[in-house]
Amino acid sequence: MNKLLIPFFLIFLIFGANAQPLKIALLKYNGGGDWYSNPTSLPNLIKFCNEQINTNINPEPSTVEVGSSDIFSYPLLHMTGHGNVVFSESDVENLKKYLLAGGFLHIDDNYGLDKFIRREMKKIFPNSDFVELPFNHAIYHQKFSFNQGLPKVHEHDKKPPQGFGLFYKGKLVCFYTYECDLGDGWEDVEVHNDSRETREKALQMGANIVSFVFNGE
Repeated sequence: MNKLLIPFFLIFLIFGANAQPLKIALLKYNGGGDWYSNPTSLPNLIKFCNEQINTNINPEPSTVEVGSSDIFSYPLLHMTGHGNVVFSESDVENLKKYLLAGGFLHIDDNYGLDKFIRREMKKIFPNSDFVELPFNHAIYHQKFSFNQGLPKVHEHDKKPPQGFGLFYKGKLVCFYTYECDLGDGWEDVEVHNDSRETREKALQMGANIVSFVFNGE
């Protein structure tokens, strides 16, 4: 496949529910971190999006390696974990091409990922830093409005949840959710026994991310 992403949001807007279902993927990385944590989160988020914001996403997410050309088949990559992340030179080159070509990466710190992912994303954008998004940013105001930014799903260090972004030519290409545990809120209810309200807010924020990506905001 040519390493230029199809403008997925245009496909979604033109064909809507009649288009072939798009797919989103979980990003598999090296370094020993548990990239596979929260196994029920993406299927639940997809189900919620298809029901609540009328997306047409394949109910089964894929798993794709950072260095694989297959990442160019997905408009949205989701990455999570608790531990170490290591991007090789080829991983860096591949992920950078993906992001510059129009792909989008959502990173969700499942607690313990922060220092590793900041280091590795610096390899991709050495001259850029994560910047905290203001609460009026469009990603917080798709179908669901979050006037105070990210919802808090789980408490760890008594820090507020923060949403950080990396930009390329003014376009948000990576959204990093920190101190939030957003993906935990997408999981099956019996996994964490979160309240219905907590899970609903987490899923709504996840739907906003999907909507932001698919609508090409």
